[in-house]
Amino acid sequence: MTAFSGSAESSAPAGPVRLPANQPRQFYRGGAAIAALRGHGAAREDGPEDWVASTTPRFGKDTDGLSTLPDGRLLRDAVRADPRGWLGEAHVAAFGDSTALLVKLLDAGQRLPVHFHPDDAFARRHFDSHFGKTEAWIVVGTSGEDPTVYAGFRHTQSERVVADWVRDQDAPAMLGALNSIRVRPGDTVHIPAGLPHAIGAGVFVVELQQPTDFSLTLEWRDFLAAPENGHLGLGFDTALRALDTTGWDAERLRTIVRDTAEDRASTVELLAGGARGFFRADRLAPGTGPVALDPSFAVLVVLDGEGTLRTARGNHPIGRGETLVVPHAAGELELSGTVTVIRCRPPAP
Repeated sequence: MTAFSGSAESSAPAGPVRLPANQPRQFYRGGAAIAALRGHGAAREDGPEDWVASTTPRFGKDTDGLSTLPDGRLLRDAVRADPRGWLGEAHVAAFGDSTALLVKLLDAGQRLPVHFHPDDAFARRHFDSHFGKTEAWIVVGTSGEDPTVYAGFRHTQSERVVADWVRDQDAPAMLGALNSIRVRPGDTVHIPAGLPHAIGAGVFVVELQQPTDFSLTLEWRDFLAAPENGHLGLGFDTALRALDTTGWDAERLRTIVRDTAEDRASTVELLAGGARGFFRADRLAPGTGPVALDPSFAVLVVLDGEGTLRTARGNHPIGRGETLVVPHAAGELELSGTVTVIRCRPPAP
């Protein structure tokens, strides 16, 4: 039996906290898979993203996108009031009172536009942010005949050619220049900052990101109201400096794409190695024996089944469709039952 330890000094909760859906309005369609997972019935067509345990507002907004705890506080404010309780001493020493993580459920009811995100240095210079927006996708569901994601240019492109595509809004050229990757549940894709990408219709993912909302959108027509929304006020000449225009052949793609569907271990590390400096994700399936979890701030997405999270202070039943945030102060946990959980965590400090 695992020896449990918690924190008696912290004001953070001593166990996992269930979170309701948090679906800020988006510019594209989707949300049916989120509603089906959560068991909410009819889906909101403008709710393709569920921001889970979010301390990150939407770009240009004050509170839109932030998660609210059951006691009515914003999670952001609760973490700021007790960062060591929520995040742990080592995390605070490395990242301050930022969770260093944003998790979403993303259900693409239509293809997303071709876009990319800035790295830390670009975000610091142009957005006064410590974080850029590296991200990763864990495919948890698909629909339709050809569930596809797109990542990286197949061949190196000149900056002038890309600028011409953006000026002319040549969507076929942009999409056609990208690698298309057919996906199934269990596949994961790490998207380094700068990499052009898109998610195709019918792909449902758990998405991990650095905690920002910086999306630079090459293909803005038919998606965004104005080109300014594509370059976030920087102008495309500046925004395109953050774009990776190099070619990604099959060998390079293997460094960011993984197939984990056939791995039946009780704990499966899901993401390619390059993601570890930005976030961590595991699939937990205890099956016949409990899984011990070290103390850590974590976001849990329950994909299937029923189970129990045991802490030093009691048992917490969990089931399909629930999303939970776990404070560091909860201490060591033990997961048991016929349950499948995606555990998302910040990078190791």
